[in-house]
Amino acid sequence: MLTLWGMAGLCMAIVRAAAIVLLTATTLPHPNGNRPGDGTALQALPSPISQAALLALNADELRARIEADPASLGSLSIGSPSGGILLNGVVMPAGPSWEVRLPEESLGTAETIAFIRTAVDKVEEIYPGSPPVSIGDISDSLGGRLNRHVSHQAGRDVDIGFYYKNGRGGWYTAGSAANLDLPRHWALIRALLLCTDVETILLDNRIQRLLYAHALSLGEDKAWLDRVFRFVKGAKEARICHASGHRNHYHVRFFNPIAQELGRRAYPHLVRLDRIKPPVFTVRHTVRPGQTLGHIARRYGVTVRAIQQYNGLPSTLIRAGRTYRIPLKGVAAPPSGPQVIPARMLPPQTPAALAAFDWPTPVTLYGETLYRLARAPLPVGGTPHPR
Repeated sequence: MLTLWGMAGLCMAIVRAAAIVLLTATTLPHPNGNRPGDGTALQALPSPISQAALLALNADELRARIEADPASLGSLSIGSPSGGILLNGVVMPAGPSWEVRLPEESLGTAETIAFIRTAVDKVEEIYPGSPPVSIGDISDSLGGRLNRHVSHQAGRDVDIGFYYKNGRGGWYTAGSAANLDLPRHWALIRALLLCTDVETILLDNRIQRLLYAHALSLGEDKAWLDRVFRFVKGAKEARICHASGHRNHYHVRFFNPIAQELGRRAYPHLVRLDRIKPPVFTVRHTVRPGQTLGHIARRYGVTVRAIQQYNGLPSTLIRAGRTYRIPLKGVAAPPSGPQVIPARMLPPQTPAALAAFDWPTPVTLYGETLYRLARAPLPVGGTPHPR
């Protein structure tokens, strides 16, 4: 049964996604700084337009713009994090509050870069003079497979290092109660949850427990924390989830309201016009007893080596009952509907220690009218649904 807050959350998500699309107005300049009268063939280039306005174009208008100048689309996230493309990526800039480990592997969508900066800047606002946090891999310049990562392919994933006590701790230093700066860590997590459209935060359960206990000690609402951390009650909507190998950094993935939706609409035109090659999409295959990698490779028309590489398998040994990703090259992306961004998981209160700083509220994010609607009992089958 759909609950009151489930219905309200869905309503908030739809309205918020629409609001972002309609209200975002970052104008995209012509590439290379070309201006009328500078001798270049600007007649072939479309006029500058915001990405939000691009979403209002019909299919023919969007195709014409892609044909004339794909760069005018701005940054796009196409496909999935584990089988996607980044188009017109933006480099994570240098900044006083963070250190970019490898700039050539730190390109994302404009939204992803803005979300990272927003979260890290919030930590600096609360704790001035914080040591620079490490920003690791985001995506390659064109997206696709990046080094050892399965994901990081579409400009929406980022590896973020830890804050350590007294600023002592290098990139990929394992975290513990003895060395982690928990106040700064919680400020970062809170900023990601409230100030960005975060999809998931992958983190070892041992670190999650430290953060959960610290948040409780600050006075955060326990029921809210139980929804945010999956390890507590296994909440499906939890944003913070366990992943092995993540005791030394965060893996953060963002929703991109503009880049994902515009990428979905532009993708078929980009492929037909040969502006991009279809990314490697994957299907999941659960191994049945008696199956080998050779059987599976022949079924999907791929090589054994490709399956090994995509799943990090050191040998051809596989286990019955386990699910593996099968990479499919050169196929069209499966059809998908319009992108809907879930409502942010906002807490009912702010602890006194953090109350002096501005945090988003349902009213500031979604408006007074929608907030009142969310708090009103909703009729279900003619009967008011209990609050």
